[in-house]
Amino acid sequence: MTQIVLVSIGAAAASALMFAALASGSILAVGLFYLAPLPVLLAGMAWSHVAGFAAAVIAAVALGAFLGRWFIFAHLIGVGLPAALLGYLALLARPAPTPSAPDRLEWYPAGRLVLASAVVAALSVSLVIPAFGLDFESFRAAFKSALERVLRLQTATPAGQPVRLPGGGDPSRLLDLLVVALPPMAAVLMMVTNLANLWFAGRIARSSGRLRRPWPDISAMTFPVATPIALVIAVGLSLLSGLVSLLAAIFAATLLTAYAIMGFAVLHGITRGLGSRPFILGALWVLVLIIGWPLILVAIVGLADGMLDLRGRVARRRGPPNTPTLPGNPNRQE
Repeated sequence: MTQIVLVSIGAAAASALMFAALASGSILAVGLFYLAPLPVLLAGMAWSHVAGFAAAVIAAVALGAFLGRWFIFAHLIGVGLPAALLGYLALLARPAPTPSAPDRLEWYPAGRLVLASAVVAALSVSLVIPAFGLDFESFRAAFKSALERVLRLQTATPAGQPVRLPGGGDPSRLLDLLVVALPPMAAVLMMVTNLANLWFAGRIARSSGRLRRPWPDISAMTFPVATPIALVIAVGLSLLSGLVSLLAAIFAATLLTAYAIMGFAVLHGITRGLGSRPFILGALWVLVLIIGWPLILVAIVGLADGMLDLRGRVARRRGPPNTPTLPGNPNRQE
C-alpha cells in the first residue's frame, strides 16, 4: 500500500508539472503537455488502477491549489480521469471461455480500447461546451469572443481595433469556421494523444516486467457489431442544427478516427508476408502525414472490413501457412 501511495504522488507530480508547463509558451512545453497523461497511465498499468485514479485526483488538486480552481476541472476532465480509465480498462480481464487462452484470462480487447478512447475524448470535450453556453447561440458567441481575444494576442492588435489577418482574409468568417471545427478537432487530438500515451505506457511497463497482460495483436483487432450503427447515428445528428449537431459532430469525428485506426490495422494485417509490405505501408503513412485526405480512404477500409471481413477473405485465399518439415520424412514436422 505504501508503494502505491508513493507511486501515485510521484505520477501526480510529473503529470501536474507537464500540464502546467504549457503556461511557459515554449515548443518543448507543448510536447510535455501532450505527455501529461503518461505518468497517470504508467501508474495505473504498471502498479494498480488505484494508483492511476489517485494520481489523477492528486495532480488535479495540486494544480488547483497553485494555479486556480479551473485547473482542477481542466486536468481531471482533459488528462487525469481519461488516462486513469484507459489504464483500468487495459488491465480488465475475465475468465476465458477456452482453457487454452494465455493465463486462462480474456483481456479487454484492443479494438474496444480504441473505441473507449474515442468515447472518452468526445465526452471530455462535450463537458467543456456548457462552460461557454447552454445553447448553440450562447456557445457560439462566447467561444467566438474567446477565440477573438487569442487572435488579437497572436496578431498584436490593440483593443478597439478590428483584427487583421496577415493574408488579408475576413477574421469573422475564420472565427465562425473555428467555432464549429475546433471542438471535433480537439476531441480527435485528445483521442490520438491518449492512445499514443497508452501505447508508450504499455511498452514501458512491458520492458520493466510489470505489465500483467500479454501484448495484443493490434492488426487483428475488431469493433463491436453496433459500432457502424453508432457512427451512422452520430453523422446523421451532426447534419441537424444547434448544439445537438455540434455534440454529434464531436462523436462522429472520434468514431471516424477510430475507423481510420482500424483501417491501418487491416492494412497491416492483409499485407503480412508480402515482400513489398514496407514500401506499401511506408508510402501510405507518408501520404497521410503530408496530404491528409488519404486518411479518409483508410477509414473506409476499416469500415469495409467490419462488413466484408477483408482480413478473413485474404487469409482464406492465402491458405494455411507452410509448416517446415525435416529432411527424409515429408510428414515429420519440426
